[in-house]
Amino acid sequence: QVQLVESGGGLVQAGGSLRLSCTASGNIFSINDMGWYRQAPGKQRELVALVTRGDNTNYADSVKGRFTISREYAKSTVYLQMNSLKPEDTAVYYCKTNLATITSPRYFMDYWGKGTPVTVSS
Repeated sequence: QVQLVESGGGLVQAGGSLRLSCTASGNIFSINDMGWYRQAPGKQRELVALVTRGDNTNYADSVKGRFTISREYAKSTVYLQMNSLKPEDTAVYYCKTNLATITSPRYFMDYWGKGTPVTVSS
């Protein structure tokens, strides 16, 4: 089976920084996109940032210039460096990867982590 484990969330003051990490492990054959989503209380889950297998990136307008997504292929890990944090960035952050397993190498599907909370105080 596949597991996604996130870390790095916590409480930070406005203007501060956090770095989130997400590592995929298990029966992995190949990974396509890796990304971060977030869900604030009472709101829908939204895309924060995405990095493709070719290292193309996509960011939500609200985080452009403040957040940076990167991945480390050898470790099946994706990072999200968050700078200049604002109270409106408060949410649970989820990692999502699109991957194929060894048992089904031609079938790619999305896997989600359990989420890591980020709270930004004003």
